[in-house]
Amino acid sequence: MNNIDRFFDTDAAVFATRYIDYLSSVLGGIDVGEIKRFIDTLLDARERGAIVFFIGNGGSAATASHFANDLGYGTDSYNKPFRAISLTDNQAVVTALANDNGYDEIFVRQLRVLGKPGDVLVAISASGNSPNLIRAMEHAARVDIRTVAITAFDGGRMKQMAEQGIHVATAAKEYGPAEDAHMVLDHLIGAYLIRMVKQRSGSND
Repeated sequence: MNNIDRFFDTDAAVFATRYIDYLSSVLGGIDVGEIKRFIDTLLDARERGAIVFFIGNGGSAATASHFANDLGYGTDSYNKPFRAISLTDNQAVVTALANDNGYDEIFVRQLRVLGKPGDVLVAISASGNSPNLIRAMEHAARVDIRTVAITAFDGGRMKQMAEQGIHVATAAKEYGPAEDAHMVLDHLIGAYLIRMVKQRSGSND
């Protein structure tokens, strides 16, 4: 039984209170040092003009799109932009690759076309075990694309494979709190970078 099953109550107000309390504890368990290292990686990519690719499935695909939007456009940086792309967004490409080559290939084949050494691949997954993300991370490692895993549950294979990452510790199958926390990370990181870019633009950018 996961934590959500354990604290479920038919009274919606009681359940809401318990869910929010649990989510607060999940967020409190995140290593802020991991957040800082990821931010440093994004800032370094910006300085080098490298592309940051985001990938994920299901709810994590939506988070990948949201991350790419907030990083690439939410920071309002055009003289020295964050070059961010979500490989979940082109449905014609995704469905063509899935139909012709199999779903496990939808990200790695895009990365083979678009990626280059020094770019950054950010793979988002609650379980950390999605085969299509793992294939993309394996390719990235072979061609010197940096890898970041944003995970939950026990982190799965991705947590072990990635050069760096942010882990959100939850029980297995707790997709709601895991994906909630991943979106908080997006907004936290975006809020920091908006202000950092603005500050730097006032100095030497």
